[in-house]
Amino acid sequence: MFKNYLKVAFRNLWKNKGFSFINVIGLAIGMSSAILILLWIQNEVTYDGFHAKKDRIYEAWNRAAFSGAMHCWNTTPKPLAAAMQRDFPEVEHAARVNWPSRLLFTVGEKKLMEQGNIVDSVFLQIFSFPLLEGNPATALNDGHSILLTESFARTLFGDAEAMGKVIRIDDKENFTVTGILKDLPNNTRFTFKYLLPWAYYRRHETDRTEETNWGNNSTRTYVLLKPNATLASIAPKMNVIKTRYDSTEKHWEMFLYPISRWRLYSSFKGTVEDGGLIEFVRLFAIVAAFILLIACINFMNLSTARSERRAKEVGIRKVVGAPRGMLIGQFIGESVLLSFLAAIFAVVIVLLSLPAFNELTRKQLYIPFGSIWFWLSGVGFILFTGLLAGSYPAFFLSSFQPVKVLKGTFKAANALIRPRKVLVVLQFTFAIVLIICTIIVKQQIDYARNRDTGYDRGSLAYHFMTGDIEKNYEVIKQELLSSGAAVSVCKTSSPLTDNYSDTWGFQWEGKDPGDKTDFNYFCTDQHLAKTTGIQILKGRDFDLKSYPTDSTAMLLNESAVKAMHFKEPIGQAVREDNTVYHVVGVIKDFIIQSPYEPIKPMVIVGAKGWFTTINFKLPPNTLTANSLKKAEAVFRRYNADYPFEYHFVDAEYARKFDDEQRIGTLAALFAALTVFISCLGLFGLATYMAENRVKEIGVRKVLGASVGGIATLLSKDFLKLVLLSFVVAAPVAWWAMYTWLKDYPYRVTISWWVFAMAALLSMGIAVLTISYQAVRAGLANPAKSLRSE
Repeated sequence: MFKNYLKVAFRNLWKNKGFSFINVIGLAIGMSSAILILLWIQNEVTYDGFHAKKDRIYEAWNRAAFSGAMHCWNTTPKPLAAAMQRDFPEVEHAARVNWPSRLLFTVGEKKLMEQGNIVDSVFLQIFSFPLLEGNPATALNDGHSILLTESFARTLFGDAEAMGKVIRIDDKENFTVTGILKDLPNNTRFTFKYLLPWAYYRRHETDRTEETNWGNNSTRTYVLLKPNATLASIAPKMNVIKTRYDSTEKHWEMFLYPISRWRLYSSFKGTVEDGGLIEFVRLFAIVAAFILLIACINFMNLSTARSERRAKEVGIRKVVGAPRGMLIGQFIGESVLLSFLAAIFAVVIVLLSLPAFNELTRKQLYIPFGSIWFWLSGVGFILFTGLLAGSYPAFFLSSFQPVKVLKGTFKAANALIRPRKVLVVLQFTFAIVLIICTIIVKQQIDYARNRDTGYDRGSLAYHFMTGDIEKNYEVIKQELLSSGAAVSVCKTSSPLTDNYSDTWGFQWEGKDPGDKTDFNYFCTDQHLAKTTGIQILKGRDFDLKSYPTDSTAMLLNESAVKAMHFKEPIGQAVREDNTVYHVVGVIKDFIIQSPYEPIKPMVIVGAKGWFTTINFKLPPNTLTANSLKKAEAVFRRYNADYPFEYHFVDAEYARKFDDEQRIGTLAALFAALTVFISCLGLFGLATYMAENRVKEIGVRKVLGASVGGIATLLSKDFLKLVLLSFVVAAPVAWWAMYTWLKDYPYRVTISWWVFAMAALLSMGIAVLTISYQAVRAGLANPAKSLRSE
């Protein structure tokens, strides 16, 4: 019996090659889309889940009020780790991890820059980053030891043994390789290529008080609790540890945040978790489910569209004694077979599209063919898809009454029209929702991108102050200007597109003692406005040549003037610890952080500050390549050991839109796939209706109906379904986008024309899809159709 069913299944597939191909490809596209999304979801939900002690790993966070609201953040004071290790018996290990450092590595004649972390020696006893060589308990104990990832070791030493080799870092100190780390997995928050012991940081820290300063939150602290310790037991002690060591902060709390929530939940509103990446995981899980459902609906539509071709087969099988359950099993078996065929195509599509999908999502996703769980879940996924797609056709086909079928009085149209209309409405509802969302996401990106940044991004470049740049800054500046490589130069504490520091420790006359306004903290030497195009609204820019005391001068942005309640800011004195700054100018607010957020108050201090970046304005009406070639010659002359690594401000600013751009691109991609699969379903319904109204169409043509009239007759019902889909989709899309946009203080308004455009676009796509079958039916020879009936 099984052999007979298999022969019948393949015979039907071959007999209806066109429909079979559309059926398989439609299902394959839906399955491949779901697989890609599921791979992304699996990567996200398993972030840092490979650590053996993950149930006991936590990160220290702050919780305090400033700028009139409660905030939570995960940078902490440097002495916190030692204090926890000393004061809390529940703590097994505590380790500090600095922000990623980009250092120069020299091995023989080879010189290159790479990024890594400086960590406490117990780091590898907290986290399970496996060592291929070396002992994790002792590898970082020596102050001149270094650990390399296997790929970075290969870059430095080729196929030669790296263990025990000596590396010179920043052309200052030699370090010995004491361990080789296995390359990091693609689902961890850490991205280092090397690890250095904390002793390196301590030797190069200019401010020796940092190790005991509880007021500077500048590092991350990770904690491993002992096996018998609980978070509840340590939480009360953690709440008061800051105030215990820093008596100036009376209402400051700290808490431990578990590793399982770092990636997906660490977005806080006040002191409460407020979504985070988990919202996108849930969203794309829904998208995957709906795309697969729509592909299955398309399968149902195309299967039932050919139902009359198999009506006599069902009738004969029932007459000879086949029970309905056996027929259901036959048709579900056929759908599972098609599902397996579709799965083969789906895997091919996934393999071909993974490189582009990885680039879009910035992941390193792959299909784990070597995992038994992959094959088990894959078979389950195929069976589930086959059962879902084949359930309705199987129950429908097996319900045919043999008497009516064999007498020729069988009619399926009325039995099918309502369920299939519902399915088509569901398909297009989801497609229209995605179309509307895609348009609004693009609007939001464009709205923020077109916002006035407050400075001139064009031809503005910067270089980090690596090696000897800071020591030779003045001569580099003069030669950049004299060589024509730049028309203006200044140094700053960070690039214009980022901010490395903030503080609420300023004092000024008239300040409310309870005021804890948080200010962005920025440093520059002079000629900031000339170099960057920032507008001076009052007073002047820094000018050390004309005003030598400008090393302790200060600029305020408009928001800072409002926060300090200065009626006349010029000449005001602002104190920070033992330094008194005098305000010499007010600048127009400019965007340094998120273009979607209001601009924060900012103070810009003079040459007494600290610096990481040299900015240079390229000359206008000159080829950029020529200017950069001249600049490279200057940098190489005075910083020969380091590569010339310049960055354009406009390119870095564009990176601020990457996350929203990816969301928009993914929404557009899945909208296009949904529309395509939905159109296949609509095509199937049009084919079905044309086949079941052959006699009616023939009669109408004999009575004089035109091709246009026939096409309109067959099309209007489908357009009503698409219009109904829009009516359902519009409020759903509005609610989804309203919810998404409300998290952006600086956001676009949802316009009515977006919905009008989506309606017209969906109607147009539907017309193009069904016009072929409608016109074909109108052109058919009525004599042939009436004779066949």
